Amino acid sequence: MWRSGLKWMFLIMGTTIGAGYASGRELWQFFGDQSGLAILLFTIIFSICCYVIMKISYEEKSEHFSPVLKRLIGKKLSYFYEIMIVIYLFSTTVVMLAGGGATLEMFHIPYWGGILIFAFLLVLLFVWDIKGMISINAFILPILIIGLIGILLSFILKNGQPFSFNLEAQKNWPAAFTFSALNVLPLVAVLSAIGKEMKSKAEGLISSVGSGIVLGTISFIYNESLMQIASQIVLYEIPLFAILENYPYSMIIFMSFLLWAAIYTTAASGVFGITSRFREGINLPLWAIAAITVLAMIPFTTFGFATLVSVLYPLYGIANLYLLGAILLFPITNRYKWD
Repeated sequence: MWRSGLKWMFLIMGTTIGAGYASGRELWQFFGDQSGLAILLFTIIFSICCYVIMKISYEEKSEHFSPVLKRLIGKKLSYFYEIMIVIYLFSTTVVMLAGGGATLEMFHIPYWGGILIFAFLLVLLFVWDIKGMISINAFILPILIIGLIGILLSFILKNGQPFSFNLEAQKNWPAAFTFSALNVLPLVAVLSAIGKEMKSKAEGLISSVGSGIVLGTISFIYNESLMQIASQIVLYEIPLFAILENYPYSMIIFMSFLLWAAIYTTAASGVFGITSRFREGINLPLWAIAAITVLAMIPFTTFGFATLVSVLYPLYGIANLYLLGAILLFPITNRYKWD
């Protein structure tokens, strides 16, 4: 049970910690000054959402997001959100491709060359179906989390500025809801596809609470670090590199690799969410469906990483508030079925 719970926990974090999050761009877009309470609320909301989705997924023994959406918001409205999920996964995976290309530029690989390498490795992963995703997340995420927390704590201690939390100065608390809403659609898409693989609801509880606590902790530490370099962030496509500016080149290389790996796992989750929905109606192997999907995404990467994050993410966060509300209220509105 615990082993499976940790496995799904890494899948959840691999879905969430992608181009926008790991680079710091997404956190800075939503949080920033007076956001300690917002991050705490996000931790709680995120954990509840994960558990509700996984519980429904387990009960439905689902292999894609359609049955879970019907339970959450009804049959008619679920059709609208199915379309939205596909568009969301497509566009945000484009963001991951752009982020993958931007990250590989640190290794003196041309932007388009980096995107093609990223796309090839992405399709290659689906030769092993969902087992490939689970394995890569279980390998990469612990290294990423330890590395990211280590470098952020080191940066804060190096600057000599302690953590700050003033309960009377928390005006940005509503950002918890838009930031949580942003992450709802990919969670529904990915977690709905593992219902058939789950053995008990306890796995969902372990993974939901664990991923919420870990992501909340990283978010708070990361936001505190970004606050200390607020004036420099506008100069960087990827804010993490502003934090790493005065570190040895070897550390920059290491963190660039971890950032690229985080982008890779989230892109894989996006492609998996799309392919799992359509694989029943297409008589092709999963890697072939993934290849067609990724090839269709590549032309859209010309918009640039930071532009895509700054424009798309807030729009999706607002649009998904209804679905977020439906998930949070599900245990109450279905109280006679909730056990």
